[in-house]
Amino acid sequence: MLAITERAIRASFVNCTQGEAKRLAVPNDLEARPWDDLDFLGWRDPAATQRAYLVAESGSGLVGVALRVAPQTGRARRSMCSLCLTTHTGDGVALMTARKAGRDGRQGNSVGVYICADLACSFYLRGKKDAGRRLHETITLEEKIERTTTTLGAFLQRVLG
Repeated sequence: MLAITERAIRASFVNCTQGEAKRLAVPNDLEARPWDDLDFLGWRDPAATQRAYLVAESGSGLVGVALRVAPQTGRARRSMCSLCLTTHTGDGVALMTARKAGRDGRQGNSVGVYICADLACSFYLRGKKDAGRRLHETITLEEKIERTTTTLGAFLQRVLG
């Protein structure tokens, strides 16, 4: 992923108002991010843990989505991220829902995805972060990245409607 600015991040959001995008918490360490190792930029809101944000490159430019993180309930169990296929125990995977863009979103429609709760899929794929257990796969890193970005692209298309 190419480095992006705060202004570009705020302008990329498709499922919230311009006012909401202006007020959302953008990471203050954008210059220090390892952009070459990121397939998308994802972060949790430090002031509101039930909020998360994701910005990805698409054929038409950047697409940003505001996400709502479902509360974790029940006992700890092993779960798998739908994007990077990393398995986590306990709270490592969360259901994140995005209000759909446009009229569908204004009517209350949303779509969800199970994703690494810390939104660090890119680092799990590359072995730079460890969740304790990975499935053995015979495909290359490039193929894993392609699978992840394709799955993310499909989710973003569902948000866009």
